[in-house]
Amino acid sequence: MAERTPTQARQKGRENGRPGAARTRPRARGKTVGFDQIRKDPEVLALIEGADLALEAIGFTDHGIRHIARVANRAMTICRALELPARDRELAGIAGYLHDIGNSVHRNRHAQSSALMAQRILSRMGMDPAEITLIMAAIGNHDEGDGEAVNNAGAALILADKSDVLRQRVRSSTPMLTRDIHDRVNYAATDSKMDVDRPGHLITLNLSIDTRVSPVMEYFEIFLGRMAMCRRAANFLNCDFSLVINGVRLL
Repeated sequence: MAERTPTQARQKGRENGRPGAARTRPRARGKTVGFDQIRKDPEVLALIEGADLALEAIGFTDHGIRHIARVANRAMTICRALELPARDRELAGIAGYLHDIGNSVHRNRHAQSSALMAQRILSRMGMDPAEITLIMAAIGNHDEGDGEAVNNAGAALILADKSDVLRQRVRSSTPMLTRDIHDRVNYAATDSKMDVDRPGHLITLNLSIDTRVSPVMEYFEIFLGRMAMCRRAANFLNCDFSLVINGVRLL
């Protein structure tokens, strides 16, 4: 099947009642669990810390509270900039905070593990089952290996997570000498910003990359799949996606 163009994807989004169209949300059948409750929950915090320690042991970049907070906040910012419903913003933040807890089990299939663990936590809190289902789908579909945007919160989560390329995530004590291309590219990224032009239907990832550390080509070598996923997530939100590195538009 041929891949839809961004314009076709936006049209399909309008037909399916995505952002900008009226949709009927199922009647709540539980408590309204807020983002702050998730952010402060002791079990959630313990799982985030445990997942990060497990990834640190096998040499992965930071997936701890700094990464989680950046992803959750950026996901909510994207929703706010697109003027999505306030509850969609909060669900995106909750999904962002819980999206990586499955790494405490194993890196492989961590998106699905995270979704199932999130279901148990949110059920314990008495959250509306319909909203739990939305969050599970968002989290379970955030990995570029097999995920796709399936709701507003999930699309915002994908954009926020895949754009968190930043020097501060590198743990290596010798990042300039590392043979790990992920460490090099992350260390080379000195700034990462996401701009949302709602009237222009455009979401832009602006990166500053120190090419003395890593050439731009290395970024594409490991992140092309993520950028393609970001484009599809932006399309779901009725937008196009653009990548600008060092002031030059590349996508």
